[in-house]
Amino acid sequence: MIANNNKIIINSNYEKLLCYQKAVVIYDLTFHFCSRFIDKKDRTYDQMIQAARSGKQNIVEGHADMSTSKESGIRLFNVARGSLLELLEDYKDYLRVRNMKLWENYSQEAKYMAKLGVEHNDAKFFIELANSRTDDTIANMTIVLIRQAISLTTKYIGRVGENFASEGGFREQMTKIRLKTRDKR
Repeated sequence: MIANNNKIIINSNYEKLLCYQKAVVIYDLTFHFCSRFIDKKDRTYDQMIQAARSGKQNIVEGHADMSTSKESGIRLFNVARGSLLELLEDYKDYLRVRNMKLWENYSQEAKYMAKLGVEHNDAKFFIELANSRTDDTIANMTIVLIRQAISLTTKYIGRVGENFASEGGFREQMTKIRLKTRDKR
């Protein structure tokens, strides 16, 4: 990104992104879930925690990379989205193989959880909720939040693409500055 005063702006405020905030909640809930309900020797334990971590970390890295390469940033946001999709499948598998109920998208439970997901982005809030819930409820809660995070990440990728189409990328902006500076001489 280039500011009006011809200085390079570094994308470092990723913590304000809603998709990042949601990813933190998902990571913390997944860590809590796995610690309570999945044996640490089970490969799924590491897989789920790493998928949650990858979702979060790739948002951080992608946001930083947007400063100089929208293409690289978008690629990393897509990796984050892919990791969240992988985690979503892990939670759905957990419910399916244990013959537990997956909340329908428009069920009362899913709607209530979606409302909480819009109102809260604090991991502590959701961990406190999870402390008194069963494994199937926590899995379903997290599924709703993952779907929200995927939607937010997808929308962010779309906005970056629109921004690129209207403003161009880093190199184009640097070239404009260079030409403007040269023309002033």
